[in-house]
Amino acid sequence: MTLAITVGLLTAGAVYLFTKREMLRVILGFVLLGHAGNLILMAAGGTDRRQEPFGTAEDVSVMADPLPQAFVLTAIVIAFSITIFMLVLAVTGRRDDLTVGRRDDLSVVQEAASDAILPSTETHVLQVLELKEQESRRQHEEQRERERIIREELERKGGHES
Repeated sequence: MTLAITVGLLTAGAVYLFTKREMLRVILGFVLLGHAGNLILMAAGGTDRRQEPFGTAEDVSVMADPLPQAFVLTAIVIAFSITIFMLVLAVTGRRDDLTVGRRDDLSVVQEAASDAILPSTETHVLQVLELKEQESRRQHEEQRERERIIREELERKGGHES
C-alpha cells in the first residue's frame, strides 16, 4: 500500500510540474515520473514476498525475480541520459520560443494567475483577459504620453523660431 501511495504522489507531483511553463520544472516532472515508473517496475518483481535474487535459498519460489531489477537499472540509466539531454536543451535553447512567456512587469499574483494549474477554468480565463486589458490600457496611455511630449517639444521649437 505504501508503494502505491508513493507512486501516486510521485505521479501527481510530475503532473503538477508538467503544467508549469519553465523548462526546468518540466524536466523535474520527468524525473519524478521516471522514479514512479521505477517503483512500479520494482513492485512487479514481487519484492514484498520474496528474498534476494541471488543467494543460497533452497526454495527457488522465494527468490526474487532479477528481471524487474535489471529493467529498473536500465530505466535509471535511460532516465539519467534523457534528463541530461533535456537540461542541455534548456540551457542552449532560444529564449524567443514563447514557451516561458515570463513578464518582468507582472506582480507575483499576476504571474501566478497566468501560470495557473488549470488554464481552462473560467476564473483563469477572466484573469488573463483582465491582465491583457490592463496591459493594453497601459500601452495606450504610454503612447498618449509620448505623443503629448512630442507635441510639446514641437510647440517649444516652433515658439523659439518666431
